[in-house]
Amino acid sequence: MDHSGHGMSSDLPPFTLGRGLEFSPDLFFLIGCIAALGLYGWGVARLRRRGDAWPVSRTVFFTVGVLTIALVMCTKLNDYGMVMFSVHMVQHMVISMLSPILLLLGAPVTLALRALPVAGRGSTGPRELLLKLLHSRYMKVITHPGFTIPMFIASLYALYFTPLFDFLMGSKPGHIGMMVHFLMVGVVFFWPIMGVDPGPHRPGYVMRMLELFAGMPFHAFFGIALMMASEPMVKAYENPPASLGIDALTDQNAAGGIAWAFSEIPSVLVLIALVYQWYHSEQRQAVRQDRAADRDGDKELEAYNAYLASLQAKR
Repeated sequence: MDHSGHGMSSDLPPFTLGRGLEFSPDLFFLIGCIAALGLYGWGVARLRRRGDAWPVSRTVFFTVGVLTIALVMCTKLNDYGMVMFSVHMVQHMVISMLSPILLLLGAPVTLALRALPVAGRGSTGPRELLLKLLHSRYMKVITHPGFTIPMFIASLYALYFTPLFDFLMGSKPGHIGMMVHFLMVGVVFFWPIMGVDPGPHRPGYVMRMLELFAGMPFHAFFGIALMMASEPMVKAYENPPASLGIDALTDQNAAGGIAWAFSEIPSVLVLIALVYQWYHSEQRQAVRQDRAADRDGDKELEAYNAYLASLQAKR
């Protein structure tokens, strides 16, 4: 397959980490990353100008999330990913399972809702459109586990094991669209599970953990299938350029190992985030109960003591 439309992929020297990390920007993702950081920075600056606080940790998470996208899409990792299945799999895993988690922990929707100005009466501005989208039927559907989990799984099996992958890899717009798809699938999968932003589907913490573990094993199975295959399974990578000095089947096995191993990383990160959120939710609930008790003289405790006294009197 000719990859000349994606740069000098066919003439790349053997892969090394140093070569892979050389700057080689994809303009679509470079502009997107700069715009994302600029808009987020504008939102934080707007809040601070009016005296509102915004957690530094959220800014750090979002910034690192954007930088992970730039890392795999604006370096020669993207060039090598066009001709090496293993490098492509690193791109896929980062942009679909690591970047979304970091972006969501940055709470960009919450920041937008707080930073965007409220439109005048009878008019509709960006903030109102965002709220309308958050409460729309469309958003309820795409954040429901009945949609997110099958989509998360289909992004592996229905893409790599059908001619669709080869079709998308055949053009630059197709490749960009595939990477954007990976990112958006990751966002809608992880958003209801551990996102800080408000959303239409927000189950309890136990259900969130179940949703997480419902999707993760399929990544492991996918990786194992690639590792155990006795012949190349993806046509786009069956004839790597001779300049790379690699064997297609060996590279595919490496891609499978990456997919299998990487499935554990987001599981750990999301579990840590969930436990942290659960703990702080319980703390806030305890504070609210204490305040309510202070206001009403702890009537709930008095009623319980009266109930115990009545039981004692009946004996």
